[in-house]
Amino acid sequence: MKKLITLSLLAASLTASAQSQVLDVKAAKLGAPVQSTMYGIFFEDINYAADGGLYAELVMNRSFEFPNHFAGWDISGKVMLLSDSPFDKNPNCVRLAPSGHSDKHTMIENHGFFGMGVKGGEDYRFSVWARVPGGGSAKLWIDLVDNATMGDDQKIGNASVDVSGKEWKKYTATIKAKRTVDKAHLRVWGDSKATTDLDHVSLFPVKTWKGRENGMRQDLAQALFDMHPGVFRFPGGCIVEGTDLETRYDWKNSVGPVENRPLNENRWHYTFTSRYFPNYYQSYGLGFFEFFLLCEDFGCEPLPVISCGLSCQFQNPDPTKPGVHVPLDQLEPYIQDALDLVEFANGPVDSKWGKVRADMGHPEPFNLKFLGVGNEQWDYDEKHGGFGPVFTERLKKFSDALRKRYPNLKLIGTTGPNSEGWDFDLLQPRMKELKVDLYDEHYYRNEQWFLSHGLRYDGYDRKGPRVFAGEYACHGKGKKWNHFETSLYEAAHMTGIERNADIVHMATYAPLFAHVEGWQWRPDAIWYDNLRSFKSVSYYVQQLFATNKGTNVLSLTMQGKPVAGQEGQNGLFASAVFDKQTGEVIVKVVNTSKQEQPITINLQGLKAAGTAQTITLSHNGSMDDENTLDNPEKITPKTGTAPVTANKKNAVVTDQLPPMTFRIYKIAKG
Repeated sequence: MKKLITLSLLAASLTASAQSQVLDVKAAKLGAPVQSTMYGIFFEDINYAADGGLYAELVMNRSFEFPNHFAGWDISGKVMLLSDSPFDKNPNCVRLAPSGHSDKHTMIENHGFFGMGVKGGEDYRFSVWARVPGGGSAKLWIDLVDNATMGDDQKIGNASVDVSGKEWKKYTATIKAKRTVDKAHLRVWGDSKATTDLDHVSLFPVKTWKGRENGMRQDLAQALFDMHPGVFRFPGGCIVEGTDLETRYDWKNSVGPVENRPLNENRWHYTFTSRYFPNYYQSYGLGFFEFFLLCEDFGCEPLPVISCGLSCQFQNPDPTKPGVHVPLDQLEPYIQDALDLVEFANGPVDSKWGKVRADMGHPEPFNLKFLGVGNEQWDYDEKHGGFGPVFTERLKKFSDALRKRYPNLKLIGTTGPNSEGWDFDLLQPRMKELKVDLYDEHYYRNEQWFLSHGLRYDGYDRKGPRVFAGEYACHGKGKKWNHFETSLYEAAHMTGIERNADIVHMATYAPLFAHVEGWQWRPDAIWYDNLRSFKSVSYYVQQLFATNKGTNVLSLTMQGKPVAGQEGQNGLFASAVFDKQTGEVIVKVVNTSKQEQPITINLQGLKAAGTAQTITLSHNGSMDDENTLDNPEKITPKTGTAPVTANKKNAVVTDQLPPMTFRIYKIAKG
C-alpha cells in the first residue's frame, strides 16, 4: 500500500511539473495581410436550403409548374389546370369553378414544405394573381389551418380577397395567426357563384429579413449576418453544372419579376436514393438579385459561379457524348451569359442588364469583383480517358473574353473535386498557366486527413494563383454528423489557412444549411425546422475565425517550427494575427490531444501585462456532443481570461489548455 501511495505521489508530481509548451510569437513584426475575404460563406440549394429554408416563401409549387402540377396541393370541387397565365415563363394557372351545390365547395390547399411554420400573433402576407374570366366580381376566402387540431375549428387565421374583372391583377391580404403551429396549411376557397382563375399563390411572413416582400427567413439570414462573412459564394456547387445542360443554374432565369422566373429542376432531388425528395425544385425566388442584396446586407464580396458549358462530370464522364456538354465552337452563348452577369451587377442603368437591375429597385451597381467559372470540373490525362483539357480549354475562352471586357475582374478557376490525386495534380499547374487570380479547392475528408495536413499550404508555390478553399468539412469516419470532434479538427486546419494568408485568400465551409426533415447531405453549418434553428459547432468555429481574423499574420512557432500537429508538438495547432483596428494580438490554439497541456505564449516585442481575454470552445463530456433544436446552445463559445506577465522585452501568457479544446487569446498592446 505504501508503495502504491509513493507511485501516485510521483505521478502527481510529474504531472504538476509537466514542461510547458512554448509558443513564440513575433508580435512586433507584421506579416502578410489577412484578406477581408478570408472567411466567408458558401450557399448551395441542397437540403432544402433555398425553397423551404432561407427563402421565406411558405407555399410550395405556387405557380403550378411542377411536372406533377398539383404537387403540394390538395384539391376539391371543380378545379381545372389551364395554360393561360399572364406569365410566359410560368404558363400554368388554375380555375376554381362553382360546384353547383350549396354544400359542395371548390378549394385548393397547400401543404408547404413539410408543413408551414406560423407563429401566433404574427402577420402573414398572402398574395395571388387572379381574374374573373366571365367578368364581374368574385370573393376568395383564405384560411390558415391546423389540420391536427382536436378543437372545433381548424382555422388559425383567415382573410378574404375581392377579385374583379377579366384582366389578371395582383391581390394581397394579411392574415394574423392565432397560435403557433409548425405544420399549418393554406386553403383558398373559390366563390360559390363565380368562376375565378388563380396563379402564383404566395404566403410570406411579414417579418422577413429587412422586411422585404420577396424576403428571407429572418432567423436564418440573421445567422449568416452574425458569421461576419467576407465573401459569399453562390449559387453552388453542383447545381451550377446541373446533371445535364438543361437543368444547369441559369442566372438570367433568376432575375426580373419573381412571378415570371421559371421553375428549375434541382439536381439534388434525385441524387440520393437513400433520402429521396421527388418534389424538390428551384423556384428561383431566391435568385441572383437577392444574393447580391444579401452580400450588400452582410458587407461581404459577392462571388457568383457560372456554368462553363460542362454538365456534372461525375454523372457525365464522357465529354465526347453528344448533347452532354457544349462543344467548344458553340460556347459563345455561355460566355455571353458571363459577360452579361458582370453588366447586371456593375453596368450603368442605361445598359441592357444594368437596366434590369435598376428596374428591380437597385440602380446603384453591386461592385462585383470576383467571378468563378465552373464548379468541380477537371481535365483528363492519358490514363483517365485521354480526353485532354476538357475544362481548361473552355476556361481559357471565358478568361480571354472576360479579361478583354473587364480587365479588373478577378477570375476563379478550379482544381476539381479532390484535394490531391491525379486530377488535382493535373489541374493545379494549369491554373498557373492560365493565370487565373485564384483557384477553388474542395475537400471533404476524415479526421486523420485534417490532423495530418496541417502544413498543406506551407509548401505551396507563392508565385502562382492565390487559393480559395471553396468547400471543405471534416467528415467523421462512420460518424457523418455535426459532432464536436470533427469541428475541432476543422479549427485545427484553419490555423494553417490563417498562417498562410499570403497564399490563401478565401475559405468557405460547406454545406451551409439543412432542414431537419429534408436533408440529404451532412454535416452542415445551420440546421432548422419550420420554426426553429440551431447553429452547429462548425458554425461557431467559422464565426470565431471570422470575427477574430485580424489584419496581419504574425509568425508563431514552437522550437522554430510552425505549430501544425507536427511530431513533438503533442497535437497542438496554432496561428497568430495582429489587428490594427483594435491594437490586439490574437492567438488561436487548438489542443487535439486527450491531455491537458500547460502552454506559454511568448509575445516577442510586445509590451503588455494584466490579463488576456479568452474565448473557448470545448465539449460537454463527449466528443460526440452536438447542438440540436431542443438544446441549441449545448456547445457555444465561452469567454474568460488568462494571466499576462511582462519582462523588459516580451509579454507572456501562461495557461492550462484543456484536452480537445479550441481557445483564442486576445492581448491588447500596451
